[in-house]
Amino acid sequence: MSEARGDAFGLARPDRRLVSAARRVAEAVGIALFAALACTFIVQVTARWVFDRPLPWTDELAVILYLASVFWAGAALVPWREQVAMDLVYSQAPRGLRRGFAFVGAAAAAGLAAAALPATVDYLVDLHRDRTPVLGWSLGLVYAPFALLLASIVLRGAGVAIQALRGRLPEDGATPLAEPRPAGLPPAR
Repeated sequence: MSEARGDAFGLARPDRRLVSAARRVAEAVGIALFAALACTFIVQVTARWVFDRPLPWTDELAVILYLASVFWAGAALVPWREQVAMDLVYSQAPRGLRRGFAFVGAAAAAGLAAAALPATVDYLVDLHRDRTPVLGWSLGLVYAPFALLLASIVLRGAGVAIQALRGRLPEDGATPLAEPRPAGLPPAR
């Protein structure tokens, strides 16, 4: 009988095949959203400039797809270490201090997102009654990817904070569902 895989904190290590499949699905969703946005934009430009008959629904759909693309990418595709950050001090600090910075930053981001998530979900439920002007889609569904982004920040931030406590940094690839560090990159100091 095989032992359950886990770590010092009792957290299960995800199966690499499952992580790889989840990453491929996330990338496919991101590609589909961006492709739909590009097609909508092409239809919009063609209708407006070739046929001189603007289609109002294309403006609305383009905005909805743009929002969904941005929130989806932030939630599922952009690695933690590539998120926007001010690292002028962080990059020059010794490794021990960077661990502290990583823990405090990740824990703060996770905590703030966790605090905002219930109110966000409540607001999205209230928005469900309101509709977009042209397509008539529920605004709760239009903005639902934002709640997904917040949930992702909570989970990923908590994972980075735990890894920082263990001595691993985001630049080491120590993030939830991280790809192994590419060969040829200099080691993190």
